Amino acid sequence: MTQRPAPLALAPAMADQLARFLDSERATRDRSDNTIRAYQADLLSFLAFLGGYHGTPALPGTLGTLTQSDMRAFAAAERGRGFSARSLARRMSAVRSFIRWMSDHHGFDASKALAARSPRFTRSLPRPLAVDQAQNLLDLAAESHPEAWIAARDTAVLTLLYGCGLRISEALQLNGTDWPFRDALIIRGKGAKERQVPVLPVARDAIAEYLRLSPYPLEKDAPLFRGARGQRLNASVLAGAMRRIRQSLGLPPTATPHALRHSFATHLLAAGGDLRTIQELLGHSSLSTTQVYTGVDDAHLLAVYRAAHPRG
Repeated sequence: MTQRPAPLALAPAMADQLARFLDSERATRDRSDNTIRAYQADLLSFLAFLGGYHGTPALPGTLGTLTQSDMRAFAAAERGRGFSARSLARRMSAVRSFIRWMSDHHGFDASKALAARSPRFTRSLPRPLAVDQAQNLLDLAAESHPEAWIAARDTAVLTLLYGCGLRISEALQLNGTDWPFRDALIIRGKGAKERQVPVLPVARDAIAEYLRLSPYPLEKDAPLFRGARGQRLNASVLAGAMRRIRQSLGLPPTATPHALRHSFATHLLAAGGDLRTIQELLGHSSLSTTQVYTGVDDAHLLAVYRAAHPRG
């Protein structure tokens, strides 16, 4: 295992630059709070490593002298701590972004540091539910809680995830002012990018039933989906409901709320949907992100072929 040098305290000048970078990412790129926290953890780890590696706290000028060897040493240290290639690639991406930002603001040449390659990793395929599994899950959600309005709420949210391909954060950020839904819903996704998502009647009906049973009145400036005490519904609560449902159905741990978004894309592709349309519906900035679902569809077809072919 690669020995990681003992980290040193972050110099005030570098702490100030890190704070400015994170503020810039939040303001100009509209990064989510989760992304900002991840960037901060990634960069604190990198700067602490540099301090231990060079024997002196990293300063803004230090980044202008970095070489490929420095970057490789950091990558080796992180791998030695057990980081997977995928996690390390994400961490190195944050480091590169910070170095580029520092080079732009301090006028140094970062080409040597940026020339170091990120680790290669194989992108894992999404694990969607089968069509009948998704339907069974939604059916059971309506009976998953002794409080009828909570069961109706969970059903409504899960139906939105599967029927519209929303991220769970996108569904839970909806407010009373978004209701009633029209034929299409305006969703503000990652990077503050807006997209139109068609709303199926079944999703609209599920939300109407939840609102009918809810003990909390619909208020324009209040959350559309509320927790038991009236606050905005937390994603962990929905994840817990999903866990109980999948256990009842004997589904694998990969059957999470986000798997319903994967299921939406995969089932749409299998029904003849084109990648560009699915990209727009999911709010992916790059078509390459959406193309991963073609691998899921191909894998499913191959499994069916092998199971059905007389010589399989």
